[in-house]
Amino acid sequence: MPHDLNHLDAALAAYPRVTLLEGPTPIQKLTRLSQLPELNGCNVYVKRDDLTGLGGGGNKLRKLEFLLGQALAENADTLVTWGGFQSNHARLTAAVAARHGLACELILTPSAVRTDNDFCHNGNVLLDDLFGASVHRLARGVTADAYAAELVTKLRELGKKPFVMPLGGSSPRGALGYAACAAEILHQADALDLRFERIIVPNGSAGTHSGLLAGMTLARSATQITGYSVLADEQQALATTLEKTRQTLHLLDPAAALVESAINVDGSHRGDAYGAPTEAMLEAVRLLASKEGLLTDPVYGGKAFAGLLAAIRRGEFPQGSNLLFVMTGGLPGLFAYRSAFV
Repeated sequence: MPHDLNHLDAALAAYPRVTLLEGPTPIQKLTRLSQLPELNGCNVYVKRDDLTGLGGGGNKLRKLEFLLGQALAENADTLVTWGGFQSNHARLTAAVAARHGLACELILTPSAVRTDNDFCHNGNVLLDDLFGASVHRLARGVTADAYAAELVTKLRELGKKPFVMPLGGSSPRGALGYAACAAEILHQADALDLRFERIIVPNGSAGTHSGLLAGMTLARSATQITGYSVLADEQQALATTLEKTRQTLHLLDPAAALVESAINVDGSHRGDAYGAPTEAMLEAVRLLASKEGLLTDPVYGGKAFAGLLAAIRRGEFPQGSNLLFVMTGGLPGLFAYRSAFV
């Protein structure tokens, strides 16, 4: 079935958007890694969304293009969001605010599994401060969204115009960024004369997975997407992804239908909790670095890449399969997880 990229492009054009990327991110083949006997003749490619530039790069910038478009359309002067201490979304929201002359309020919550000095003060936390954000560190047990609601009320009383960025940028409006990425991937695959049998992504707040699937659905692409859950357990992640994909697809075309069986979520590499290191993640990060000189983060990409490697090693993909792994960035997180790698 031919792609219907015109339909997708026209649907995306209906929403305000601020360009934050330098252009399409490259698709590169992992040539040395693909030659390993354990990869059973599969061709592994990466979509380099770690190379998005602003603020240290990462997938959240695609979501922020549409969220910032909405914020500026509403004449906002302050961006408010929340996440964990090592939130990539918080870091990039701060960078985007700095680029556009907006104030930024970040609400950061402690981790249930890591309390070491590197985690609490290095990586993304260091960069939040450099970008000039006002950082609110919550005590354990304080609810971030309730704190955010109170903060927004105070800002409005001061005459500010706050705009709340959703957790991970992963509202249906934010997920439009990855519907746009779906179109970008299809254009690039056509130019490379490639057909990807599977696209693999980490699934945290589900916006990246949902946006890609909504975009592929509207473009009538047969490419399957697998998301490796790193935040919620498999069933909860599946339910969230299904609902968010439906909502995003509705924004694009209220008449479009989603086939529920297209949602593919694998929770086998989450580990004990969100952000908890796993042996498979450590091995995957080291393998990608040592064979290809590429760095992926320990919370999202490392676990999803570990899942991809395990699936290939189990023989789930026929020899010659073209597999595309979306590198979502989050590199500063490596420095927050130094003790896990030593």
